[in-house]
Amino acid sequence: MKFGISYNTPYYGADPDKLVAFARLVEECGFESLYMPEHIVLYPGAKVGPFEMPPSLPYVDPLDALGFVAATTERILLGTGVLLLPYHHPVTLAKRLATIDVLSKGRMRLLTVGLGSLPGEAKAVGVDFATRGRRADEAIDVLRLLWAGDEEGVGFAGEFFSFDDLCSYPKPHEATRLPIHIGGSSQAAARRAGRRGDGFFPGGSLSPEERAARWELVRSSAVDAGRDPDALEYTRFGSIDMLVDRVEELTAQGVTRLVVTSSATEPDAQRDELTAFAKRFGLL
Repeated sequence: MKFGISYNTPYYGADPDKLVAFARLVEECGFESLYMPEHIVLYPGAKVGPFEMPPSLPYVDPLDALGFVAATTERILLGTGVLLLPYHHPVTLAKRLATIDVLSKGRMRLLTVGLGSLPGEAKAVGVDFATRGRRADEAIDVLRLLWAGDEEGVGFAGEFFSFDDLCSYPKPHEATRLPIHIGGSSQAAARRAGRRGDGFFPGGSLSPEERAARWELVRSSAVDAGRDPDALEYTRFGSIDMLVDRVEELTAQGVTRLVVTSSATEPDAQRDELTAFAKRFGLL
């Protein structure tokens, strides 16, 4: 099992010194990765499920923040949980992601993308909320095409994106593509993970039976698309106080990575929580 940890600036705040200290602590404690979420804009009345989001929540740009973290760490992998893919143009996104990967020497390897659930956020960036799934599928294809292309250029003709003879450099560090994990708890997200993703990272309040069904849908969708289901990673959220028996249960379900969150907001308490977790699972 691999262990990552999420850093949510709406909860911890956007203080750069605290972010750097936390990232270094994550690395010191032996965690594999650090994840950051995204919201581009909020607005009064925005809701995720029944929860109304205060519009002043300080969501930093996850890619800018991860680039900042990369400069102050040496080993941890960098992840998004999730990047709202339909709200980014894939031509510029390909450049941003490859840049972080190159400058971090190959650590921008846990990109997790989702569709977003706030119609007002889609409208703010000029995206038709109803088409965001198809737009995300095209964006994944464009990202991979640009990363793999050479100096002769590549072209694409789709519903949302179209270009000819484009060259995107630099390439990812010692690679022709970056992994793209699919986030989301819907059946559509599970199918997208199987057909196009390198992994699946479901969220939401699903029952154990629903989660099992989603993972089986991921695997069957991969088979239907002529892909190897055993090559897909399966990431789930866990808790900072989880015990070894629970991790063993999740391993038996096919989970390959758990992402936890520190409940503490102050550095000393965060150190205590992360150190206890790391010792419990042999990360130190």
